[in-house]
This record gives sequence, structure tokens and C-alpha cells, in this order.
Amino acid sequence: MFKDRIEAAGLLALRLLRYRGQSPLILAIPRGGVPMGAVLAHQLAGELDVVLVHKLCAPLQPELAIGAIDESGHATLAAHATSVGATPAWITAEKNRQTQVLQQRGRMYRPMRPPVPVRGRLVIVVDDGLATGATMLAALTAVRRARPALLVCAVPVASSEALRRVQPLADETVCLSVPPLFQAVGQFYEDFPQVSDDEVAQWLNQRRLFPGGFALQAKTSASRSKGAAASLAASKG
Repeated sequence: MFKDRIEAAGLLALRLLRYRGQSPLILAIPRGGVPMGAVLAHQLAGELDVVLVHKLCAPLQPELAIGAIDESGHATLAAHATSVGATPAWITAEKNRQTQVLQQRGRMYRPMRPPVPVRGRLVIVVDDGLATGATMLAALTAVRRARPALLVCAVPVASSEALRRVQPLADETVCLSVPPLFQAVGQFYEDFPQVSDDEVAQWLNQRRLFPGGFALQAKTSASRSKGAAASLAASKG
């Protein structure tokens, strides 16, 4: 059980300290992964950006992922997609819907600036947890196509099945906990608020400060997260 995303990210950073000084690029999966990515970038003296992916939802079951899509339109489908009623027509329509969502988020998160180049970089992809692993699968696939020098998957908690699915796509996978009974990512956090698009944009707007002197000043909806962020910023000085 983690107190919140900030604490979980701090524990992940301890497992990744060997990459400090190697100018890692931290790619966070919005939205819950972004506060965690900011902590990792701070602790590892790295650079922060997002990898834009979105789950594809099952018909009549919006919480059930049947796959995921990245901002280029490349989709990864789960083996169970057809068994839950996802016809080819549904999948095409769902891909179009989620592509529009990703395009809107891209304009909000990176106004007037391109994504940070990945080629030849040490890249750490982070999220707040893996339930099915579909979103992380799409993220790692998208990042791998951009040819990083080393690709690391970092999460605080994952189901055993999700972890098994994502490990082949990364050069290294760091996961702090693999509970035997896994229903949802949020069950492993005491405080697990939704992260808004505005909050994501605030974290990302500070990325150019990274490695020279980063202050975690973005507001989050959880008071504990705000307090932890302020403590990290103060420790920098």
C-alpha cells in the first residue's frame, strides 16, 4: 500500500538511482503517471515528457480495456477484444474517438513545442500501475519504434499477468509490488485522486527546468501530494 503517487514515485526513484547522471528521458503516461514522472525527473536529474496513449474501451463496458492506441494511430489489441463484443466496426470507431482525444491532449500538454526526441536516449516509461497492461504495451511499442538506446518500464504495482505482458517490450522492468489479488490500481494507494489535464500541463510546463534546478510547484488535487511536492522542492535547495 502506497500513501500516494508521490511516495510511490520516490520509492521507484531509489530503484533507478543508477541512471542518475545519464540524462534519462522520463516519459510519463497521462494522466496519473505524470506527477510520478516529475518526481523521477527531479530525483534522477532527467527530462520529463509524456507518451500519449489511450486505452480502447469495450462496448458497453468503458472501464474494460480491449487494447490501446498511441498518438500516431498505431493500435495494440488485447486477445479478449472480440470475446467482449468488439467488432471490427466498433474497433475502428473507438480508434477514431481515442485518436481525437490524444490529439486534443497533445495540443494542451505541448502547446507550440514538439515532443522531446527519443532516438538514442535512455528512456524510462512510468505509470502509476498496471492492471491489464494494455496502455503500457502501447506506450512501450510506440517508444521502441523511435529507437531509444535503452528502454525501461517503471511502475509501483502491477498484476502478474500485466507484468508478464510488458516485460518482453522493455530492456528492463522495475516493479515494486506484484500482489496476488489485483482488481484495480487504486486499491494499492491510500490517496488516489484523479489527475486533471490542467495539472498535467502544469507539471510539463516546468520540464525545461529539469536538470538544472527543478522545483516541484505544480498543484495537485491531493493535499498530501502537494505537501510532498513542496518538500521535494525544498530539499533541492
